[in-house]
Amino acid sequence: MIYHYLFLGLALFIIGIAGSILSRHVIKVLISIEFILTGVNINFITFAAFCDNTNFDGFIIALFYIGIGAIELAVALYIFYLMYKKKQSENIENYGDL
Repeated sequence: MIYHYLFLGLALFIIGIAGSILSRHVIKVLISIEFILTGVNINFITFAAFCDNTNFDGFIIALFYIGIGAIELAVALYIFYLMYKKKQSENIENYGDL
């Protein structure tokens, strides 16, 4: 039963890695990074549920990770918005001067 959750986390992680490598659009890369974070969170919660019956360390780490991911996405979207106003393009190759 634990393997189903671990496979789901691995699948989301691989989809996120592939999306961040193959995509040229900034928003798609940010969404792919969120897929990576979600895959890691699923693994944290899976190991916390199946292996750690007394402490809730995996759940607490996942909650902090979700909060940090939301803050990271908000900051990244604001930085992208400022860059888009200057360059008028969504292509990552146009932002090489960072």
